[in-house]
Amino acid sequence: MTAFSDTVALRHLLLAEHAASKIEGLNAEPRALTTIGIAGTGLMGAGIAAACLAAGYRVIGYEQNAQAAEAGHARITGLIDKAVTRGKLSAEAADSQKARLATTDDPAKLAAAELVIEAVFDDFDVKAALFKKLDALLPPETILATNTSYLDPDALAAVTGRADRVLGLHFFSPAHIMRLTEVVRCAETSDESLATGIAFVREIKKLPIVTGVSEGFVGNRIFSAYRTEAETMLAEGAYPEDIDRAMVGYGFPMGLFAVYDMAGLEIAWARRKRMAASRDPKAPYFDVADRLCEAGRFGRKAGRGWYDYADGKQASDPEVHALIDDYRTRNAIAPKSFTDTEIMQRLLRAMAQEGQALLDTGIARHPDDIDLVLVNGYGFPSGKGGPMFVASRADA
Repeated sequence: MTAFSDTVALRHLLLAEHAASKIEGLNAEPRALTTIGIAGTGLMGAGIAAACLAAGYRVIGYEQNAQAAEAGHARITGLIDKAVTRGKLSAEAADSQKARLATTDDPAKLAAAELVIEAVFDDFDVKAALFKKLDALLPPETILATNTSYLDPDALAAVTGRADRVLGLHFFSPAHIMRLTEVVRCAETSDESLATGIAFVREIKKLPIVTGVSEGFVGNRIFSAYRTEAETMLAEGAYPEDIDRAMVGYGFPMGLFAVYDMAGLEIAWARRKRMAASRDPKAPYFDVADRLCEAGRFGRKAGRGWYDYADGKQASDPEVHALIDDYRTRNAIAPKSFTDTEIMQRLLRAMAQEGQALLDTGIARHPDDIDLVLVNGYGFPSGKGGPMFVASRADA
């Protein structure tokens, strides 16, 4: 792997951020926003609300019933109180933020917002039903945004009568902390709506990266690519701790499988089951993650996932090794060993190849945007500059 100084990589990222703010051909003026509606005040919605309140907006949170609305209010104010406890916010500022917050179970009250962001469960039918309801209640000029991470925002826009005022705003959790937001331009998103989305993301002190519509957009598309490569190496002879050790050694704060355990394995499992019908039956399928979920090993919160957490600490698990060994036996794979360098070379190549595919299809605008997404949303070490930067230096 090519070596270069952290300074060179960090300068690359700084210049990339400046370039990301300039969208060629976008000359529309953003709409003025004073009130943000948030449909769904779970962990993600609460984080978005906290970021909006910190930026000076009024926030109206919507939930299905009064009990959920009260819980959402408590969740959001809890984030504000934590900021005070940590010395990041004065008591006066906290009171100001709380005064600008309202939650309700009446969707008609969202009509006071110029921008409404849905942050409900990532299921198409759930989101489509919500969009239909909001489309019928909101003024025609209100912009609707979806926080989906994988679903097709064009299909969501199609259930409304305002496709020109629909876009994606894909926040990363925890949304009140993570800088990155993918701003997804749908097929019919107007220039004004896009400009408004970008300006809003900047106003809440986040980094907007404009993407096209694709399953997983930019970040999750690349994440899926290197996850697949990591699972391929498990099939070929590595174990989760080998992959994670190589990634942490390279500069990632956590390895891939530790991240999965922290997030919860059931999230990706639900998506795999949803996509099963479209999977090529002739293509290799690494089923160990499914078998972990079938055994109730959903990650850290369950005490077991790719690792064991019996005493609260992450530890390798012989049962996981046995499942991986069984997969190799069933598929007649003779295991081989990998060095940390070999592991990282393969992961970086998978990232760069998927990044190039995103560029070739116009989903990503520039290699630098891909680097910004991976660094700010997926833990790619900033001192390395991002996967496309690494690939360009290797080719130089």
